[in-house]
Amino acid sequence: MKEVILSLVTGVVVGFLFTLFRLPIPAPPALAGIAGIVGVYLGMKVFEWVSYFWK
Repeated sequence: MKEVILSLVTGVVVGFLFTLFRLPIPAPPALAGIAGIVGVYLGMKVFEWVSYFWK
């Protein structure tokens, strides 16, 4: 849980700094982009699950 909180805090700080300096944010600003990131994570988890049974 500590990693999740640290990641969230880091993301907020990065988002704040990028907006402060008027830079484009380094992440997709739309819900579809966020869904893509979640999809990549889920794909990794599915691969780990499948590879566990492959051995």
